[in-house]
Amino acid sequence: MRATLKKWGIVFWEWLITGVAFGLGVLLVAALFLGICASFADAAQAQTVTIPRAAYQHRDTLIRASRAVWGLDAPVSIFAAQIHTESWWKNSTVSSAGAQGLAQFMPSTAKWLPTVAPEVGAPAPFNPGWALRACVTYDKYLWDRLAAKGTQKKALTPCNRMAFALSAYNGGMGWTNRDRNLAAKRGLNPDRYFGSVETVNAGRRASAKRENQRYVSFIFECQAAYVKAGWGPGVRCE
Repeated sequence: MRATLKKWGIVFWEWLITGVAFGLGVLLVAALFLGICASFADAAQAQTVTIPRAAYQHRDTLIRASRAVWGLDAPVSIFAAQIHTESWWKNSTVSSAGAQGLAQFMPSTAKWLPTVAPEVGAPAPFNPGWALRACVTYDKYLWDRLAAKGTQKKALTPCNRMAFALSAYNGGMGWTNRDRNLAAKRGLNPDRYFGSVETVNAGRRASAKRENQRYVSFIFECQAAYVKAGWGPGVRCE
C-alpha cells in the first residue's frame, strides 16, 4: 500500500512540475508573440506615414533644440510627429483660427511664452528656429506641470504624461485638467490618457474634443515613422 501511494505521489509531482513548466512556456511564447505583433504594428504604421521633404531641412535644428531643453535622451521623434501634425512642416502655414508657422502658435501664446521661458527669445512664429525651440520648450513647460491625481499618487508614466502635455498644447491645460477631474469623478483613472481621460468631455465643443483626441492619437502613431528614419527616440506606451 505504501509503495503504491509513493508511486502515485511521484506521478503526481511529475505531473505538477510538467504542468507548471508547460504553463510558463505558454506565457513566454505569448509574451514573445505580443512583442512581435507590437513591432510589426509599429513598422506598419511607419510605412503608412510619409515624412515630407521639407522636414529634413529642419531635422538638425529640432534635434539640437530638443536636446537643449529635454536632455540628450529627448524624445525627438514625438516632437517631429507633433510638427508633422501641426503644419506638415510648412513654415508659412496659417490656420483658420490664426495659428502661425511650423509649430502653429497663436499670436497670444507666442507673445506669452517668453514671459515664462525667456530663453526662447522674442516671438517669431514664422522663424523655423524660434518655432521649433518654442515648441519643445512649451511642451516641457506643460510636462513639468503635470502630476498624478489618482488616489495612489503614483508617478505618471512617460506615455500618459506626454499624452496629457500634447492634449494641453492643442486644447489648453485648463481643459486637460477638467477632463482628468471628471474622469476621476466617474471612477475612471485620471492618470491614464488612452482609454480613460480621452473618453470624457468636461464641457468643450464636441468637435473640439474630437480634434483634441485625434491630435494626440495621431502624434503617437506618426512618431514611428520618425523613429524608423533615425530622428531619435519617441515615447512608447506599454
